[in-house]
Formats: sequence, structure tokens, C-alpha cells
Amino acid sequence: MSDHKATVIDGKAVAQTIRSEIAAEVRRLFEAYKKVPGLAVVIVGKKKDSQTYVNMKRKACAEVGIKSFDLDLPEEVSESELICKVHELNADPDVHGILVQLPLPKHINEEKILSEISLGKDVDGFHPLNIGKLSMKGREPMFVPCTPKGCLELLKRNGISIKGKNAVVVGRSNIVGLPVSMLLLKEDATVTVVHSRTKEPENIIHNADIIIAAAGQAKMIKGSWIKPGAAVIDVGTNAVDDPSKKSGYKLVGDVDFEEACKVAGWITPVPGGVGPMTVAMLLKNTLDGAIRALEG
Repeated sequence: MSDHKATVIDGKAVAQTIRSEIAAEVRRLFEAYKKVPGLAVVIVGKKKDSQTYVNMKRKACAEVGIKSFDLDLPEEVSESELICKVHELNADPDVHGILVQLPLPKHINEEKILSEISLGKDVDGFHPLNIGKLSMKGREPMFVPCTPKGCLELLKRNGISIKGKNAVVVGRSNIVGLPVSMLLLKEDATVTVVHSRTKEPENIIHNADIIIAAAGQAKMIKGSWIKPGAAVIDVGTNAVDDPSKKSGYKLVGDVDFEEACKVAGWITPVPGGVGPMTVAMLLKNTLDGAIRALEG
């Protein structure tokens, strides 16, 4: 087994293919209706990492021909003012997707804001009704959260079957762990969720054909925890000190990549795995919202 090398799933390349498909659809919409999809990004305050992420989204929109509507609000904006802005975007026919960059400042109730976004424009997929439909058999949400959707797209586009497989999701956050476990269930996987209170997680993970790691713990999952040939999707992005880098740190996943490569069948790198897919799925959701609005 020592010379075994997992297939590294290139999230960047898959995302680029998806972006090309989206760009072609955007052109088709414009030719047919003289309209393009519109994405509104609402950012409150000046957090550096949020700014970076939002700029990346804006650039991605431009690349595929989606129109960006930018709303930069001050840190001290009141909850009622923010709700007013969301209502304005709900009513704007040129906006097909609304994204409120999280986390919001402490004085604003996140749940309240997210539930004010129109169901048909909730491209993040976090509206309680969209999540509710995701969790029910035979119901389809209008939008599925971007990162979980990206994880499944990576499996499918690499020919990894999900039906009847043992899938273990590590982490139970509202943003990744919970929705991805529901998506896998919809695809007929047998799903186990491992979390901080789970006893002997390595034994459970070792039975998995598919591992989705989203715990936010650097290199928590060791090579010895992984079943030979398993597919490993690593959602974690953890900054660890690295003096050799100009920034002083490097990004690593929740899986020990070097060790896992010797055992897994497939694995996503960090960075360059799930990250690019999240943005691609946001663009796809925005496109789908526009298609629904324009073509019914």
C-alpha cells in the first residue's frame, strides 16, 4: 500500500468548467430576454476576511456576466435599516439573488435578517423554509446551500457514486455539516454525523466510503482513520503558523492531507478543493433564480 496515491480532486478545474457552463447560459438568457442574472451582496462593517471573500464573489460574477449589486453598510447600521435594505432588494426585479455576508455584528439578529430574504432570491439557501424543504423527503428547496451543493457536485463530476454508500459527515454546523448530511440522505447514502461529543470518532470514520470533513479542526482526521479507497471531501480551512510563508501562516484542511493521500481513493486539497466550488455554486444558484424569474 505504501506507494498508493489518492486521486486529487481539482476543485479549481471543476469550478472553471461550471463557470463556463454558467457563462453560456447567461448569454442565452441575454439573447432571449435582454436581461442578465443579478446578485446583490450585502456586507455590514469592514471585516477584512469578509471583504476579501466578497471581492472574490464580485470578480466571479463579472467573469460569467452576472451583474453585481453591492451594498456596503456601516458596522453600526440598525437592524431595522438592514431589513429595509433587504426588502428593497426583494422588490428589485433586476436582482435574482441576495446574499448577506455572515457573521453580522452582535446587535443584529442573524436569523431574523435571513428569514426576511425573499424565498426566491435566497441564493445562500439558509432561509428556514429552504432548509426545511431540504430536510424533508420528496420536497425540493428553491436553493441548496452553496458549500454542501459544491461537495456533492465534486463527487458526481468525479464519477463517485453515493447511492447505498456509507457517508460520514464530520461537523454539524448549519452552514455545512447539517445541510450536507441531508443532501447525502436525499442521494440515498447511509449517513452518520460525527461531532464534538461523539465517542471514538475514528472508528465511525473508518467505516466511511465517503467522508465530508467540516469540523474546523486542523488535520484532525489522520490517515489511519480512513478506509482504503474512500472519497474524502475536506471543507476545512484552518490557518496554521508557517514561518516560511510571507503571510506567516498556511491553510490546511481538517484532514491530514499527506497521510490521507496514502490511503484514500480520492481527496480534495486545501486550498483549491471545495473553496472554488462554493463560489461556483453561488453563481449557479443566481442563474437558476434568474431562469425561474424570467422563464417561470
